Amino acid sequence: MDSHFGDRLAKSCAEKDSFVCVGLDPRWESLPDSIRQGVSPTDLQAVARATQRYCQEVIDAVAEYSPVVKPQAAFFENLGPHGMQALWGIVQHARKAGLIVLLDGKRGDIGSTAQGYAAAYLGYESPWQCDALTVNPYLGDDTLAPFHQAATDNGAGVFVLVKTSNPGSGFLQDLQFGEPGDSKAIYEHVAEHVESLAVSHTGESGMGSTGAVVGATYPAQLAELRAQMPHAWILIPGFGAQGGTVEDVKHGFRLIDGTSTGAIVNSSRGIIFAYQKDNSASDWQTAVAAAAKEMRDQLRAI
Repeated sequence: MDSHFGDRLAKSCAEKDSFVCVGLDPRWESLPDSIRQGVSPTDLQAVARATQRYCQEVIDAVAEYSPVVKPQAAFFENLGPHGMQALWGIVQHARKAGLIVLLDGKRGDIGSTAQGYAAAYLGYESPWQCDALTVNPYLGDDTLAPFHQAATDNGAGVFVLVKTSNPGSGFLQDLQFGEPGDSKAIYEHVAEHVESLAVSHTGESGMGSTGAVVGATYPAQLAELRAQMPHAWILIPGFGAQGGTVEDVKHGFRLIDGTSTGAIVNSSRGIIFAYQKDNSASDWQTAVAAAAKEMRDQLRAI
């Protein structure tokens, strides 16, 4: 296995000619009837088992079209210990399918606690065996240091929240500081630090193993931040259900030797619940696969 996450991600995207990241957000009420049938929503063990089955079948459906899956930790934590067992099974299933596993946990803390989170999740030798983790930097740069170090040591990746896709992100991230005429937004300050971390561990692909999260719902800032962080992979949420378009996300890519790279675009509801809109599909997995393929082809076109 390539010990550099940035290179490994670049290789996987190139092999599949795809920048699709499939978000696994398994809301119980939205799962197919065939999965929920006979399961009481109050039986958390049964719900967790059904959720695991569903996510594993989603992985089977999208593996041809997507190099990355992104389980959202909250949807497993809310099922208690059984949910965490389900998450473990899903991580293992994705790895066996040859997919990169990016856990969306948005962890962030300082000192030994940050070291504990990093040790728990990052790298194949870690207890959770995840390839990458989302991290919240807004406690300070010492929040990021243990995650960056663990990623570097273990061949893993970190995606730092820089400019998120939610409507309220500007409450903190857009605040300006500095002298009049020479001020910058907080998210720009964070981006500068992310780029410095990416440059400190750049692989043969020209990309680092520390990346950024920048929402498709803010295309102007996405273009600005792509230029500001040329060596950082960008995870772009907000595509599809949140309103982000192909024209929006194209600003997150960069060219290296004439080839587009440097970004993965996440879709959760638009892919994993595609069967709710595609009545022509013979089964729900067919609809999910078709949605992943369509998104891959849309991104190829740009």
